[in-house]
Amino acid sequence: MFNVGFVSLGCDKNRVDAEIMLSLLSKNGYNITNKEEDADVIIVNTCGFIESAKMESIETILEMSKNKEGRCKSLIVTGCMAQRYRDELLKEMPEIDAIVGVGSYRDICNIVDRTLKGDKGIIKTDSIDYILDMEERILTTPSHYAYLKIAEGCNNNCSYCIIPKLRGKFRSKKMEDILNEANSLANIGVKELILIAQDTTLYGVDLYGKKMISNLLKELEKIDGIEWIRLMYCYPEEITDELIDTIKNSKKILHYFDIPLQHISNKILRRMNRRTTKEQIIDLITKIKFSIPDAIIRTSIIVGFPGETEEDFNELKEFLNEYQLDRVGIFTYSPEENTPAFYMEDQIDDDIKEKRRDILMQNQAHISASKNQKLVGEIIDVIIDGVNKKGLFYGRTYGDAPEIDQNVFIKGTNLNKGDIVKVKITKSYTYDLMGEVVEV
Repeated sequence: MFNVGFVSLGCDKNRVDAEIMLSLLSKNGYNITNKEEDADVIIVNTCGFIESAKMESIETILEMSKNKEGRCKSLIVTGCMAQRYRDELLKEMPEIDAIVGVGSYRDICNIVDRTLKGDKGIIKTDSIDYILDMEERILTTPSHYAYLKIAEGCNNNCSYCIIPKLRGKFRSKKMEDILNEANSLANIGVKELILIAQDTTLYGVDLYGKKMISNLLKELEKIDGIEWIRLMYCYPEEITDELIDTIKNSKKILHYFDIPLQHISNKILRRMNRRTTKEQIIDLITKIKFSIPDAIIRTSIIVGFPGETEEDFNELKEFLNEYQLDRVGIFTYSPEENTPAFYMEDQIDDDIKEKRRDILMQNQAHISASKNQKLVGEIIDVIIDGVNKKGLFYGRTYGDAPEIDQNVFIKGTNLNKGDIVKVKITKSYTYDLMGEVVEV
């Protein structure tokens, strides 16, 4: 039996592809190992979204290639970077035995077989517009939560983004397949479903002729064992009153809105080819907060986009200070070839980008610290994710997605992963909380 080692980088959509490949390999007789030195085959599932992700992918490939001096016979590169730079990767990195694009991951067993038989220089990049259906997975998350991909691809064509060229046009997974997958996850102990896509709010438009995300959420609510449902990647222009009401009236759908805004200046939003205006964004935030006062709003912001003036930046800074969003990821613009923004005039120097990012991050740190301070003394539901080296349990509130948001550290005993417990907040930090379990 051959051992396969697997490293997956990038977003949670990429993670789901990796979990499907792991399942296919396992069902076909391969043993999955976490020890790279024991692997006969190493697969690196790459991200190619922005420059920093590409560099991480390259560094990981080079690091994994060192194992070919030992037991490893085959190094295979999959995912977005493989799709985007297939020829360049093989030319520049002869250590790679096979390149597998995002539309070809289902053929991973055949590719592994071929490389173990001595085939080299394999390129397998089928259509990126493949049809989604239910596929078995081996979870790489803790057993109590899982990501549920409800659609693939994107039609938004933001001027800075390469995703449509890597992942294809937007296409939804059939609702029955999603529900079957969700039931399967519930049956193995998953309590928190995290719905993902490039744009979850558009779910169903291609299959059913209208947005069906509210309908899907209401069906997922009915599944026994699922206690939390978290919706990610909601584009602001597609968040309807119906969706807000569905979230408001649910006992399982978390009051958590992940809304990538990217900017607030109308000039920059137009250059980004975004489909919202500053006024529409402010109306949406106001509506959410009015309808659901305890709603947590997460967003991502890009600074240093081509043409961003000091005036544009100050407008963004003032917006963030005034509306005090709960979770904010701030990124510097990354110029990506073959996107319209790459060829725009008025590119911003890196040092200005970084300075602007640092200013917003410092401002957001103050906002986060203030919001957390107000939680001291409150009792909040927390889902337990594990225990750290200091013996403290840690988990998340409804307002925190795994790995990207903050943690609650808990002094307690006899807690298990996946337990949802009442925690009294006793201390706050800039991005984390401390608490103790209480009986109510």
